[in-house]
Amino acid sequence: MAVSAKVYLIGAGPGDPGLLTIRGKEILENADVVVYDRLVSPAILGMCNPKAKMVDVGKMPTHHKVKQSEINKLLVQFAKENPSGVIARLKGGDPFVFGRGGEEALELVDAGVEFEVVPGITSAISVPAYAGIPVSHRGIATSFHIITGHEKAESNGELSLDFENLAKCPGTLIFLMGIANMDFIAKRLIECGKDPKTPLAFIEKGTTPYQRTVMATLETAGETIVREKVTAPAITIMGGVVELGQTLAWKKNLPLSGKRLVVTRAAKQASGITARLTALGAEVIETPMIETRVVEGSFNWADLANFDILAFTSTNGVESFFKQLFAAGYDVRVLAGKKIASVGKITEKKLLEYGIRCDYVPEDHTGEGLGKLLATLPVDHSRILLLQGNLADDTLLKLLPQATRWVVYETLPVSELPDWKREAVESADAVVFASTSAVENFVKLMPQSIPHTSFCIGRMTESAARKHGFETVTSDETTMDSLVKKIVEFYTKNS
Repeated sequence: MAVSAKVYLIGAGPGDPGLLTIRGKEILENADVVVYDRLVSPAILGMCNPKAKMVDVGKMPTHHKVKQSEINKLLVQFAKENPSGVIARLKGGDPFVFGRGGEEALELVDAGVEFEVVPGITSAISVPAYAGIPVSHRGIATSFHIITGHEKAESNGELSLDFENLAKCPGTLIFLMGIANMDFIAKRLIECGKDPKTPLAFIEKGTTPYQRTVMATLETAGETIVREKVTAPAITIMGGVVELGQTLAWKKNLPLSGKRLVVTRAAKQASGITARLTALGAEVIETPMIETRVVEGSFNWADLANFDILAFTSTNGVESFFKQLFAAGYDVRVLAGKKIASVGKITEKKLLEYGIRCDYVPEDHTGEGLGKLLATLPVDHSRILLLQGNLADDTLLKLLPQATRWVVYETLPVSELPDWKREAVESADAVVFASTSAVENFVKLMPQSIPHTSFCIGRMTESAARKHGFETVTSDETTMDSLVKKIVEFYTKNS
């Protein structure tokens, strides 16, 4: 009897999260169970429904964490246990290009489980492209051939490859999963007549921050693997197109290529900086350290009439204030005639999204800077309203003792991280902090990851990071543009 759950065989692509298809992302965001392989980028895992059951069945070259036959059965099991659920089988590359997706699909058919295949970008084409090597090129290669480099014949235990025809093939040869056998493959191709001088490239960890290209020829393949310590996951590409990689390699020229950065901002705030850092070549692991929650019903909106100046100290404060204002049936007209103050440019930009231009922004983008600016104004300080979160210190109130404070949102620490995210954070090159609370909770959750290089917004955040042993690099201004510029300058200087 068929079950109503549906299993999606999703290709995660070669590693770069930007190469996941829109269809794949949509399914992951709604999945109840995600069964994933070890080569799936942690940035892609971060796109999954946070409530989904995450099941690691990752396979290593030397041992299988979960055997393929068991994975097949797991998919059927999860479908039956979640009769109205969405089961995502997340596989590196494309499910049907040496991904054993066909075996999983057949198991689902036999069990009467509905399924859908969501193709992924295969590493056979995308990885060479990231290394500047087109798999076909006019005048050099009019065909390309994708070959598994490790599947052996059952009769004699040797590689089940037609070396005679492969050696005669004029097109590009692309071997997946064959590093351990490549010395043997190269020698057999030469024995069968292929030119020993054929250009060859090994591309490790393609499209990830750790991508590396090692050039060789067919006759030097084996010794190059040993000398350069080429390891899986890697693909091997052979043919005249390989030489184009000397000229067309574009990814390695990106300023943040090869860097994995952890962004600790709340998920709804992280997308802007994530997109910028990714475009510059970095792999970004979004790892929120805090969550915010609106504090509702704690004040009377009619009391707004008692204030002439509204001071916002964070983007969270802006969003929470207006969310509650609109929910109470009011709109921005209640702010007519009032002056608006912002702690810095990021908060000022957020206010502009609501059609509000700031009257006061201190040059020193800190609570102290804002307090000093407001304290100098020739106004009744009792008519200043401070809109802050529950963790805000008393800096502003000490400078403005007659002012009133409304707590419009709560900041709550993230209590735990999944194992896959911990592993990704531990291997990162740096952490990006935008608040002291993010620093404090990071230290609590990941004490073994210190010291890291950290990029900070604001002196208070910098101070908190230094207190816990981080090496700090701080943006010149409290803006994301300034922070991204600082990150690029740091890695360009230290490259």
